[in-house]
Amino acid sequence: MTLLVMVPAGSLGYWPGWLFLVSSLGSAGVIAVWLLFADPALLERRLEVGAAAERQPTQKLIQALASVIGIGLMVVPGLDWRFGWSTMPTALVWVGNLGIVAGYALCFLVFRENTWTFGTVQVSEGQTVVTTGPYAVVRHPMYASALFLFLFGPLALASWWAFLPAAAMVPAVMARIVAEERFLATHLPGYTAYQGLVRWRLVPGLW
Repeated sequence: MTLLVMVPAGSLGYWPGWLFLVSSLGSAGVIAVWLLFADPALLERRLEVGAAAERQPTQKLIQALASVIGIGLMVVPGLDWRFGWSTMPTALVWVGNLGIVAGYALCFLVFRENTWTFGTVQVSEGQTVVTTGPYAVVRHPMYASALFLFLFGPLALASWWAFLPAAAMVPAVMARIVAEERFLATHLPGYTAYQGLVRWRLVPGLW
């Protein structure tokens, strides 16, 4: 991530990039250390991610596209900084970083509530449907935490142009959720009932 953020900027003086890296990698590091002691099995499961790790062809395609868009989300801000395409008020950069940390905080709540939070779409032996904590509000709080990156990442990285790849990521996530729910309804006992219990997939009141 560091190279994707900093190299396109062409300067070590790209301070929003450094601040973003501290906020995101620092938050991820705290969660990883907690998982190491509290739920090492979940930490191991989370390392299996990406298109190559997916078992469903549809998810492989979605994840491949999402990876390309995600690279754009990291690269565009540095290019924006380098060539001066747009300017971002410093206050919004800080707001963006607070949003990044908030997203990781939600991610932590998801991990604490659900040990079956795989990095790929699958169902494991003994897995049960979780209906408590953030799962009582939306059916996919892990993806909801990712929305914080799409919304606040461009601000944290000081780039209005970065909202373009961020916006492109939203339909990719929605497509992944629809395909994932189809799989879970078929393979995870109780998931259909859970869909009736919790109405919203991603954002309460919207979808």
